[in-house]
Amino acid sequence: MVAYQQFVELSGSGDSEARGQAAHYAALAFVGHKGPADEQAALYAALIGFLDDPSVKVRAALAYGLLHAKGAPRPIMVSLLHDAPVIARAVAQYSPVLVDADLLAIINTADEAMLDVIAKRPNLSLRIAQMLLTRDLHPIILQVLAREEVALSAGILDELARKKGSDAKVRGALLKRKELSAAARYQLVELVRDALSEARIVKGAVAPNRLERLLRDATDNAMTAIGEHEAGASRSAFSAQMVKEDRINPRRMLHAIVNGHVLFFADCVGILADTPREKVFTILDRGSRAALNALFAQCGLSAAMRNLLARLVSYARRADLSDDLAARHFVVTALIDELIEEHGGDIPADLESAFSYLNEQNIGLARIAARGVLPAFAERAEDGRALPGSERVMAALPAA
Repeated sequence: MVAYQQFVELSGSGDSEARGQAAHYAALAFVGHKGPADEQAALYAALIGFLDDPSVKVRAALAYGLLHAKGAPRPIMVSLLHDAPVIARAVAQYSPVLVDADLLAIINTADEAMLDVIAKRPNLSLRIAQMLLTRDLHPIILQVLAREEVALSAGILDELARKKGSDAKVRGALLKRKELSAAARYQLVELVRDALSEARIVKGAVAPNRLERLLRDATDNAMTAIGEHEAGASRSAFSAQMVKEDRINPRRMLHAIVNGHVLFFADCVGILADTPREKVFTILDRGSRAALNALFAQCGLSAAMRNLLARLVSYARRADLSDDLAARHFVVTALIDELIEEHGGDIPADLESAFSYLNEQNIGLARIAARGVLPAFAERAEDGRALPGSERVMAALPAA
């Protein structure tokens, strides 16, 4: 306990350390006060007096005593918000009595250090977060995007994706945001693809043709996966945009079915064929081969492609291609075998792209299926069992 007389002596001391103690005592006393009103008024007057102290140490001691208090006097906290930077930043970051209007008044002119602490406020409002983003400072953008509890608008995030999507860190932070629209998310995926295709470490490790196939397949999978998520939430805007931008081709339609993204496939078919979604689902689920061909004809597909998609839909009705890799491998292999047999190995020109896609998928699925098979067999094999023909002596290569 500090007696009033002692407090008065500390307040009037020529030593800033002593005055700082007095300011801190007064702040704590005011925050915890439960006595008579005249006593509280005296404490309030003392706090006001410390605002005019020439020493930053004294004003900082005052701020420290009031910093986290919900009952701190607003006029004093607003005054400290405009004090020396070391004081103002602490108040901006922690004081719960400040309202959005107090902070908005300084954001436009604040330096990066001040914006950084505002972005770290325990209860950052949507209004303040979006205002911080308008300052267009890279570290502040990352700070705000990291606050996932603040529900930013899709419009703000989409604008950031358009302007800052080429920055890898911003791109990563945006992709973590659930509010990001499907179209902007796919746009960022394409930027990731472009960045990977130009990265020296990637280009040096993977042959050009294989790298192109891998990135194309990954991008197609991203599109159909995003579209599947949107279609599952009964949102067709993404599918409509992809169709409008002429991004839906036979390859991607095949990819959607092969990977079990049937809702996205159905949405795209409905938009291309100008057919109600419910009718499309009925035909895909139970329609005859003739009905499927008629639906795909309305999409503008060639006869050969219509026939291939109808076969694939028939297979997809009997297997869960979204999770069952073995079923996916079986279906792709069966389609390839049927095409080769039907056309005597001479694949028509309008199916070459689709046939090439199926071959790529088949190789990839075979790789996945083969992983771990030999080690598992080796664990079960009897001791001393050798590979067939492994006793044969290998001929030495001639010297170069």
